[in-house]
Amino acid sequence: MNFEAVKSIYFFEMARTRRTLLQSVVSPVISTSLYFIVFGAAVGSRIQEIEGVSYGAFITPGLIMLTLLTQCIGNGSFGIYFPKFTGTIYELLSSPVSMTEIVLGYVGAAATKGMMIGLIILATASLFVHVTIAHPLVMLLFFVLTAVTFSLFGFIIGIWAKDFEQLNLIPMLVIPPLVFLGGSFYSVNMLPPFWQAVSHANPVLYLISGFRWSFFEIADVNPWISLTIIIGFLAVLMGLLTWIFRTGYRLRN
Repeated sequence: MNFEAVKSIYFFEMARTRRTLLQSVVSPVISTSLYFIVFGAAVGSRIQEIEGVSYGAFITPGLIMLTLLTQCIGNGSFGIYFPKFTGTIYELLSSPVSMTEIVLGYVGAAATKGMMIGLIILATASLFVHVTIAHPLVMLLFFVLTAVTFSLFGFIIGIWAKDFEQLNLIPMLVIPPLVFLGGSFYSVNMLPPFWQAVSHANPVLYLISGFRWSFFEIADVNPWISLTIIIGFLAVLMGLLTWIFRTGYRLRN
């Protein structure tokens, strides 16, 4: 394992966050504050509690997940797509660096940046509502697994994308609706039976439900099922990435 190569890629990607501090950090904080102000005033005044938890606290795990998914996918995809766009990817592929080391560098940096923003969102939420974490270790497990899984997902999107339109397709048009319809701002148990069944087909529901359980011990889905779903998705992505590296799909064209 060439740890110097991993470290170089990792710190190069982390340096990009410092260069775009306003976009990377300030924008998510402002967005989260607006969510609390708008939803707290418009919805929180009508729904005081959900399953014994104040509405503002209830939506906090969903907001963290919304930010974590979009940040990890965005950072993971852009990190590998930009070298493809500029042509520097061929220098990386021809260097004495293995595909595993490339993935560790790019995905590790994307996951780190996503988790940093997620923690900042949690701190921001604490300014508006009282948030307790019933199971910190379980919360950390869901947090890290989700960050790594969706950073890897973003990395694959970056390899697949042919242009900036495709690069932004899933992070902008697919992930936000899935998060909003995955129980971020409500409990799925509040829905009619038919829509509950439809919601259970949404994979993001399991992420948010398991993550929320680690905070308040309430969940729409058994947390062990949620954990299994995340690990299974991670395994699928690793298998897909192995195939991409073996075939050189959209890397050596």
